[in-house]
Amino acid sequence: MIQDFKGKTAVLTGAGSGFGLECARIGAKLGMNLVLVDVQQDALDKATAELQATGVQLLSRKVDVSDQAQMEALAADVFKTFGAPHFVFNNAGVGSAGLIWENSVKDWEWVLGVNVWGVIHGVRLFTPMMLDAASKDPNWRGHIVNTASMAGLLTPPNMGIYNVSKHAVVSLTETLYQDLKLVSDQLSASVLCPYFVPTGISQSHRNKPADLADEKATQSQLIGQAMSDKAVSSGKVTAAEVAQLVFDAISADRFYIFSHPRALGNVRARMEGIVNITNPADPFLERPEIGVGLRAALRKA
Repeated sequence: MIQDFKGKTAVLTGAGSGFGLECARIGAKLGMNLVLVDVQQDALDKATAELQATGVQLLSRKVDVSDQAQMEALAADVFKTFGAPHFVFNNAGVGSAGLIWENSVKDWEWVLGVNVWGVIHGVRLFTPMMLDAASKDPNWRGHIVNTASMAGLLTPPNMGIYNVSKHAVVSLTETLYQDLKLVSDQLSASVLCPYFVPTGISQSHRNKPADLADEKATQSQLIGQAMSDKAVSSGKVTAAEVAQLVFDAISADRFYIFSHPRALGNVRARMEGIVNITNPADPFLERPEIGVGLRAALRKA
């Protein structure tokens, strides 16, 4: 757990908007050194200008987190500039919708590349340097937070690739937590599982690779995109509130970070189905009208 953030270094992917930007804003107020990482240059430039104005030490890099070479170059730059980071926020992510058999190989590669490989690269590159720093200083503390989703604990229909990617992040982070406990008491991990929060995630298709952007969307993808836009934009919990939950969790060494704890009833129902060996529950049990509308739209399509 990190109690005093002043002078510590934070690496934040997806820092141009949403949770990444809000965590950077909190970090700046706390006097942290910031490493801002995003794939969208205009958003990154805007965030960089805002945070530079606060007077904090800052490194800004345009990086595709799915790219091994770019992430290795980032890690080298971070270490050269600030040394081992104390807080790594593997947060960059993209959304995806559509019936699971309708998604192209390029769809799978893009979403898994950003959502899963981005986290893998962040963990494999920064954890060793953090552990090394901890071994040299008994007072050194570090924390890694990976952004998953409630979709990493549930299986909502018509968004299969996203579910798969976020389940992978939950599993990866739970294992990271257990592995760290084997080797150090100075470094820990948390997983962030937000529900519907107004961020840029529902518009992540703006950053699709050119060869994927040219693909024609299927009807199920269009329907899923529209539902996602509506749900995300109507969220009542803000990205800033979620960012504060992240810092609170780091201070308390709390592993699971939930923006909407009330949604855990759905997780409990899923887990009970597994333990009781029953078929998966109706995901629309609490909001049947949504299920009726989605089935009608897809069968009409």
